[in-house]
Amino acid sequence: MEKIKMTTPLVEMDGDEMTRILWGMIKEKLILPFVDLKTEYYDLGLLNRNATKDQVTIDAANATKRLGVAVKCATITPNRQRMEEYPELTEMWKSPNGTIRAILDGTAFRAPIVLPCIRPVVKNWGAPITIARHAYGDMYRAVDLETEEPGTATLTFRGESGAEHTMNVQTVSGPAVWQAQHNTEKSIRAFARSCFQYAIAQKQDLWFSAKDTIAKVYDGAFKRIFEEEYETAYKAQFEALGIAYFYTLIDDAVARIIRSKGGLIWALKNYDGDVMSDMIAAAFGSLAMMTSVLVSPDGVMEFEASHGTVTRHYYKYLKGEKTSTNPMATIFAWSGALKRRGELDRLPELTAFGAALETASLETLEAGVMTRDLLGLVEPGFEARGVDSEEFLDTIAEKLRNTKT
Repeated sequence: MEKIKMTTPLVEMDGDEMTRILWGMIKEKLILPFVDLKTEYYDLGLLNRNATKDQVTIDAANATKRLGVAVKCATITPNRQRMEEYPELTEMWKSPNGTIRAILDGTAFRAPIVLPCIRPVVKNWGAPITIARHAYGDMYRAVDLETEEPGTATLTFRGESGAEHTMNVQTVSGPAVWQAQHNTEKSIRAFARSCFQYAIAQKQDLWFSAKDTIAKVYDGAFKRIFEEEYETAYKAQFEALGIAYFYTLIDDAVARIIRSKGGLIWALKNYDGDVMSDMIAAAFGSLAMMTSVLVSPDGVMEFEASHGTVTRHYYKYLKGEKTSTNPMATIFAWSGALKRRGELDRLPELTAFGAALETASLETLEAGVMTRDLLGLVEPGFEARGVDSEEFLDTIAEKLRNTKT
């Protein structure tokens, strides 16, 4: 069988633990037999990030800007527990996703993979809900401070002009913790534009929610910029398509989302999007069935799974045990990247292969062959059997071979 040729490489970012193992299996079984794969490889595993002082993450992000398409494996963001687990770490390195998002200044669009045999917990949801997560700033670029004595904290801004603005944060009578976070108008405006453009492309309503009644200046800036962009650049297109832009407070939005029928895009600030995308994924079925694509304002795209590195399964794997880890979101990261590479390079056969990979994966699940995490989610009466990850991937590969022949 002649392999599909690629003309331009895509950026490949390897990761950690069980997802790193699945990464290799997916390439070996589902991609390399069919595609003459060209990638620019970066090892974003935690130990290599440590060895390079996280320069590898910066290099991978800049390569993504240059090549236009990337696919990323899940990675560890170390906390205190991980520092004990990996004593060779010299620093509690920041989230690689946060670093990449900051460099690309993109928006992360996360949507569940839906199946007829798995109905969402919220029964009135008839169509997927896409989370549009702002990918810069807030607590992901914040600075933290812990103090032990009574005192006063202040926040000071010194402009290049020499102007200075200072405000009291709080006076405390004992030990305290502090955090300062920021965002930029440029990034917020790029976020808004990406959301409006994506809504137009998908022909779906766009909701945006924040808490401007409390964070009057900070969240108020988000609300104002979204309204300005909508009124000046997108309102006519929305009206022509019969779709709507809607703003409400985040607590009200949560209640409205639960009562909705789905089929909309919900734009959220960085932390809100992080939390709500996991909630949406769980309600539709599983975080392992949640896709994610980071889209920069100039069209650069980075595809990844929304879930973590599946540590518990990794330690089972190290003991020689077979694991039933769900690879669907990682498969869809690869298929999305290959489809995008094919679109940019005008290689319809590569784009078609990405679509065929998704179809074969979905058909495998619809035939009742699935990893064991999904068995408890299927509708009553649907016959399914749980298999380990390798058998699941082998079944998809067989379907792909039948499709190609």
